[in-house]
Order: sequence, then C-alpha cells, then structure tokens
Amino acid sequence: MNSPTKQYSFMTPPASSFLYVAAATAAVLCYALLYVRWHRKSALPPGPVGLPIVGSLPFLDPQLHTYFAGLAKTYGPICRIKLGNMMFVIVSSSSVAREVVRDHDYVMANRKLMATASIISYGGSTILWSNNGPTWRMLRRICVQEMLSRASLDAVYDLRRSEVRATVHKFRARAAAGEALNVGEEMLLTVSDVIMSTLWGASVVGEERSRVGKEFREMVCAVIHLIGKPNVSDFIPFLARFDLQGLQGKMKLLSDRFDEIFTHIIDEKKKKKKTEVLMNKEVAGRTDFLDYLLKLEQEGSYNKMPFHLTNVKAILVDMIIASHASASTMEWVMAVAMKNPKIMARIQQELDQVVGKDNIVEESHIPGLPYLAAVIKETLRLYPVSPLLTPRCPASACTVGGYTVPPGSMVYLNVWAIQRDPSVWEDPLEFKPERFLNSAANLDFSGSDTRFIPFGSGRRVCAGIPLAETMVTHVLASLLHSFDWKLPEGTEIDFASTFELVLNLVKPLVAIPTPRLPNPEQYARVNELSDRAGESYV
Repeated sequence: MNSPTKQYSFMTPPASSFLYVAAATAAVLCYALLYVRWHRKSALPPGPVGLPIVGSLPFLDPQLHTYFAGLAKTYGPICRIKLGNMMFVIVSSSSVAREVVRDHDYVMANRKLMATASIISYGGSTILWSNNGPTWRMLRRICVQEMLSRASLDAVYDLRRSEVRATVHKFRARAAAGEALNVGEEMLLTVSDVIMSTLWGASVVGEERSRVGKEFREMVCAVIHLIGKPNVSDFIPFLARFDLQGLQGKMKLLSDRFDEIFTHIIDEKKKKKKTEVLMNKEVAGRTDFLDYLLKLEQEGSYNKMPFHLTNVKAILVDMIIASHASASTMEWVMAVAMKNPKIMARIQQELDQVVGKDNIVEESHIPGLPYLAAVIKETLRLYPVSPLLTPRCPASACTVGGYTVPPGSMVYLNVWAIQRDPSVWEDPLEFKPERFLNSAANLDFSGSDTRFIPFGSGRRVCAGIPLAETMVTHVLASLLHSFDWKLPEGTEIDFASTFELVLNLVKPLVAIPTPRLPNPEQYARVNELSDRAGESYV
C-alpha cells in the first residue's frame, strides 16, 4: 500500500518540472517574438509583383511622379517597384522622408549612376552625381563655402545685375513691336547668361558669347531629355554594351562638346591672366568663379585634397545644367501670376511699395518682398521642378517605415506627392501663397522640414540654393516690376505638365509684355544707367 507521500508525489509534479515548462514556454514566446520582429525588419516595402526579368517595365508611365503617386495610394507611403534588375523604393510622405534624410542620411547619401548621367558627369565626378566621400565633400565645400557664400555672391553681383538689366532692355524693345515672347525660352536665355557671366565673366564676348550661349542652351535641353528618358541599359545592365536606344551615344557627343567648349574657355582665361601678369595689369582678387577654380587647379589641392582640371569642369557642368531648373521655375511662376490677376496685382503692388515706380529692382530689395517669395514657394510646392529629386542609393540595408530598404536600391522622394499630401497641407491642390505667410511661414528651401523639400534635404540638399533663390527672385521681380503681361488674343494658359528630369509645361507659356514704368531710362542697360543716371538707380 502506497504511503500518502508517494500518492502526493504522483499527482503533483516536482518544482523542477514547473521550471522546465516555464522555460520552454518562454523560449517559444521569445522565438516567436524574434521571428515576427525579424520578418518585419527583413520585409521589403509592398509593391506590384511585375513580370519575370523585366519587372514592371512594360507598365511604366513616363510621367513617373504621378505614376509613383498612384502606387502610393495602393501600397502606402513607402512602396517598391522592380524595373528590370533594379529595385526602386518610393517615399511619398513627409514622415517617412524624414527617416530617410535624418535617421539614415549618411547611409542613403550615395548615388547609383545611370548610364547617361555617368557620361555627362565625368564618370560621377560632379557634386550632383558623385558618391558620399572625401571628393564629394571637397566639391560641396568649395561650392557652399567659397563660391556660393553670401560674400562670394556679393562680389559678383555686378555681373548678375548687368545680365538682368540687359534682359529688361531687350524685352522693352520687343514690347515696342508688340511681340509675344516664349517665356520659357526667354527665361532659359536669361538664366544661362547670368550663370555664364557669373562663372567666367568676360572671358567669352561678342558674337562668340552669343553663339556659345545658344549652343549651351540647346545642349542643356538635350542633356535633360536624355537623362530623364527611361533607359533599358540601366534596368537590364548586360544590355548596356549594346546601347539599344542610342542614348549613351548621343550623350557622349554632348559630353565631348561640353568638354571642348570648357577647354577653350579655360585656355582663353589662362591666356588672359598670363597677359595681365606680363603687362602688370592683373586685376586684384577674382572677378568670377572660374578665376577661383583655376587658382585651386594651379595649386593642385584644396584642404589637402587633390584638385584637378576635371574637378573644374565637373563643377562647371553642374552649374550649367542647373540653369534649366531655375528657368523652368520662373516660367511656372509667370504662368501662375498671369492666371491669377489678383496675385499679379498684389505682387506688383508690393514691388511698387518697396522698389518704387521711379527705381529699378536690386537684389537688396529682395528681403522686402515677402509676398513674391511666398508665390515662388507656393509655385514650387505645387509644381516642383524636380518632382522626384535625384535618387539616393543606400550603402547598406536600413529600415525605413518599418520595411527593409536593401543596399543598391534607388530611393526616390516623391516631392510632388509629399507637397500635395492632404494630411499635411490644407486645401493642397489650391494655389494659396498666403500659407507661406501664415501657417507655413517658417518653411524655407533648406529642407529642414520635410513637408517642403523642393531642393532636397539632408546632406544631399541642393548646393546651389543661395544663387538660385537670389537669381530667380531678382529676375522675376525685375520683369513683373517693369512690365504688365497679357496673353495673345485667343489663347489661354494650360497647366498640363511633362516630366523628364525637370517638370515643364507641355504647352510653353507665350506672353506679351507692356512697359509699366514712367521713365524710359529705367529700361536701359547697366552701362547706360551709369552714364545717364549716375547713382540714382543704384
């Protein structure tokens, strides 16, 4: 007969058994938790499945900004799409964009060179296309701290001012003939003249200057078209050697021509400098950006980093190509102002109060033009000239929006969608400049707030913002202050857009200027202003 103790032992497990069960249960729970967390971390963003080999290429809409916005509505603020061998990750909300440019800014600071971009950028040597590293940091520091600092821009203000006044003078002559102007073409002409004057001053003059300027504008438009065109060589790399669409070959011709022109301008600049030295007429200091770059090239380094002629040309090509974005911005602003007479009237009222109708616009007036600044910002909110920015390429895997973004993928910030997000912007599709005077008054072009990032954010934010913002505002203020604008009879403004690398109007804006200032001398060139008016317009 069993003792009571043995009966009790049989019916109740010993304490050690409880520990085994508890430990096993805890292990299972931990494993399950770790599995779930690992699975979530390793999960790619959602997106369409696509076809074998080609992925979603057959279904791709060339208007990528709206196509990607459509994907976001289906798959969420971070999604992916496979195009051939390449994975694109699209970010369409300001909160997820903040993770990219704040939490993972360093990891995401690289570029993946597209075939055509590699050719025009000297193999990825420009600020825009080079990877995050010592050379990129050197080039960016040269631009931001040396060439585009406030002091440096002030030093070459006379060059910019001269080109703006030349445009006003030319427009008045054409207005007298009742001539309608293609605003986009004229803005590109003006911006390229300002950029070239700022870059190399009077190194190219007369008929040669006009010829070079015209050729540059044509080449820039061609470069924008080629880089913005989907290229099968990028999506299926083993086909790149065949250049099936002929895009690399066309870009090589453009790149060679850019290099040829740059070499000629640099040689002329060096000859002029040598002559000045021999004749003891060397100008103290530098008179344009190229003077400074060639000084660095002669020294062979900047902050102990090698600096060569290729670096000079890479910076030049970056700034020349960037002129297209500034010109497109001005065309959009002009279209918006002409479409909304009340907005146009308020801009001109502000100009008349700050500048006066007996004066001309100077860059010093810009801080006193908050409404014009708000109109420019609202234009860039609704119609960002670079709606997808230049894609980032993570150096290693990282977690964004709860999903894994693999290394080597291309990460696009869909600025067009972010800046129209109804959860962030009130009446997002309405053009309301006042928002940048009220609730969004603290938003600027620095990219510090990811709700508004037309020029990017983080370490890859556009290096040329100081020049672009000043130049665009000065040119627009001068044209809206000097002229009234109307459409040719029987025409209207069409806001349909097309996207390659830059967002442009499908139908170019054509407008007729009418002088609105009382004194003809206010339409004179800079040298004529000096001769006739002394300091009265300065």
